Amino acid sequence: MPATPYRVMTVCTGNICRSPMAEIVLRDRLEAAGLGGRVVVDSSGVSDEEHGNPVDRRARQVLAAHGYATGDGHRARQVTAADLAGHDLLLPMTAQHARRLRRLADGGAGSDGLAEIRMYRSFDPAAPVVEPGGDEHLLDVDDPWYGDQAGFETTLAEVEAAADGVVEHVRSFLDR
Repeated sequence: MPATPYRVMTVCTGNICRSPMAEIVLRDRLEAAGLGGRVVVDSSGVSDEEHGNPVDRRARQVLAAHGYATGDGHRARQVTAADLAGHDLLLPMTAQHARRLRRLADGGAGSDGLAEIRMYRSFDPAAPVVEPGGDEHLLDVDDPWYGDQAGFETTLAEVEAAADGVVEHVRSFLDR
């Protein structure tokens, strides 16, 4: 068993909708799986446009309606190069976020010690299978920001559909 906790970061654009929703769902699922004490989950955004802002009120409403914590105390922040070295698994919500993370990784001093970058929805067994080098856009988690409350329900459903796969991925690493 690793001595330090396994570190997971979910990543979206501004860190106020998708990534904090995924962070909260993953914490809940990891706790239910008995892994809560062995895994740290946090979130960030590729942009600093929402820096310091709380979780979007619509996301909080959907989370609460489904029995999750509402992200009180969360403050949006931008992902940094240090995050790539300080985490084991980065879970971008879209192909665009994944590209930004890979560019940030390429700006580092080599790939040793950098986090695995894997599309969040790649863990959803019902999501399309995308081969390496394929169209990762097929795995994008819907952005609810510009829509109505139904968009946040869709996003939560996509996040929940992949969460158990993430938990099993983390468990397989921890059981090595």
